[in-house]
Amino acid sequence: MEANRIEEKIYKYGADILASEGMQKEKTFVQHGSITCYDHSLRVAEKSLELAEKCSAYIDERSLVRGALLHDYFLYDWHEKDGGHRLHGFFHAERALHNARRDFNLNFIERDIIRKHMFPLNITPPKFRESWIVTWADKLCAAEETTRVLRLAVTKTVRG
Repeated sequence: MEANRIEEKIYKYGADILASEGMQKEKTFVQHGSITCYDHSLRVAEKSLELAEKCSAYIDERSLVRGALLHDYFLYDWHEKDGGHRLHGFFHAERALHNARRDFNLNFIERDIIRKHMFPLNITPPKFRESWIVTWADKLCAAEETTRVLRLAVTKTVRG
């Protein structure tokens, strides 16, 4: 799917989410390396649409995009060393779901995406195709973002 069509779909289905106060707050939190939670969520939505098209999967695009944008809607800096965010990987999906339900009307698929995107770290598997796609897209994006940081660090070390 070409980039323009992906961007159009994200704004078609998620403009209200992207403009929300919570998503604007996500711009201040780093997710992986130097990637903000906001940018990571956008990347996951883009990757989810790409994967769905590659798999020729019949999906609810609206739910896919909205769930992807909100999957990390936990709204705190998990890097803070205050002890309140220990085991972030295990618990942030429920926090994200709580915040998303407070701020938006979510359907069953969107709730499942947010709650289960950390499978298998969280042990309940996704129920819907859209949830599985976002789960994989999140892992692919996280790996790309993390290895990018590691590559830059290694290059800087080697080149001095």
